[in-house]
Amino acid sequence: MELKTKSKMFCVSKNGLGEEKEPNIHICPVCTGQPGTLPVPSRQAIEFTQLAGLALNCEIAKDSKFDRKNYFYPDLPKGYQISQYDQPLCRDGCLDIPVAHNLKPETKKIGITRIHLEEDTGKLIHPTGADYTLVDFNRAGVPLMELVTEPDFKSGEEARLFCQKLQQICRYLGISDANMEKGHMRCEANISLYKEGDNKLSGTKVEVKNINSFKFVEKAIDYEIKRQEELLENGKKVIQETRGFDSNKNITVSQRTKESAHDYRYFPEPDIPPLKFDDNYIQEIKFKLPELPDAKRERLIREYDLSAENADVITGDKNLAEYFEETVSELKEKKGSREVKTGEEKSVKLAANYIVSELQKHLIRDKINIKDIRISPENYAELIGLLADNKINSSAAQMIIEVMYKTGGDPTHIIEEKNLLQVSDIGELESIIQKVLDANAPSVEDYKKGKTNALQFLVGQVMKETRGKANPAIVGDILNKKLSS
Repeated sequence: MELKTKSKMFCVSKNGLGEEKEPNIHICPVCTGQPGTLPVPSRQAIEFTQLAGLALNCEIAKDSKFDRKNYFYPDLPKGYQISQYDQPLCRDGCLDIPVAHNLKPETKKIGITRIHLEEDTGKLIHPTGADYTLVDFNRAGVPLMELVTEPDFKSGEEARLFCQKLQQICRYLGISDANMEKGHMRCEANISLYKEGDNKLSGTKVEVKNINSFKFVEKAIDYEIKRQEELLENGKKVIQETRGFDSNKNITVSQRTKESAHDYRYFPEPDIPPLKFDDNYIQEIKFKLPELPDAKRERLIREYDLSAENADVITGDKNLAEYFEETVSELKEKKGSREVKTGEEKSVKLAANYIVSELQKHLIRDKINIKDIRISPENYAELIGLLADNKINSSAAQMIIEVMYKTGGDPTHIIEEKNLLQVSDIGELESIIQKVLDANAPSVEDYKKGKTNALQFLVGQVMKETRGKANPAIVGDILNKKLSS
């Protein structure tokens, strides 16, 4: 995973995360491997990795070091990669993922062996029809946090859920955008099958490299499990190799035979002294931990009595959770100033419901994040207050949200412009309802004969007569009284 640090891993060149529009603009002698240059580790990258370790229940190493991982590739400037081998920054953690057992939601604990830090390589560009290759070193030296799990997964779905949960946590920590499509986060899955009762790692390992979407993680692993099953059932051997995933055919394809750790000839990086961290330093990192997704989810359920489903959606995105809590803060202020008269519990639940249904509908359709929305939490809270106080009905609220989403306008002004204020005057509604009853005598008779759906038809006629502005609760009460008399 590429970390969102200000500079690269071992130099002061800007970390553009490899998204620069021009090649080779954020480079220097260090990240291009010029003779005589010396690496200096990024403190921010180390802290980010340790934050991730704490969030994933890891033990933070008090003694760590960097190592040289030796291999040749054209976009590896130095001819080796600075990584970590036997003394990673974090080890022995775990992450719970949601799974279903007998159709009931449960959690499964996935062990985390280690989290270490290294540098990224450059990028090779192969121009169409050309007999040469170009190298862009903008990405060379970008900090990479690599996480290794225990062999606890039994399906592609479990691996996908783990990756999605990891992305969510890293975004809450603010250490990475973890966007798989942009290459910030990549999955390299090791798949091996073993006989029941044998050691989990007794099978022959196949690695599927650089999987770049959650959907492909699941498909690649499930395909590889099936491929290996068929080989073993037919008496053939699984070859230890590196494979890639062909997303067009949904299959894995062989790339090269797999190297072992000793092939990289690891040895301690001689230009970087060993790292030592005391208890005070680790405690300081712990103080920087924000409220994490699972804790926030439980708090929103406990504090605001949200449904588990709404809490899942709201805490699924850090920005969405912040938007919701800013809205709640605005509603509390409006309640305190008596601008909103309805109780806080009802208005907060309405805010959550409309975020999950109406706002999410627009965000998903247009593929944008809540942080880029034109509706401010203050204006959204104003709309929810009007809805909670029955000054507008649900149909009007949906219409107003759509206008606010497009224009960023104030809800009160939109209500005035479109004449959407809910009709709650009992005298006015009684007159309209009597008119509807007189015009629909057959439906009245049907209701009195026990056909209850006739009532919904009559409510619909009242709403039509008032252009959707009638208060449905009051309409229902008046209709019931008139039809019972």
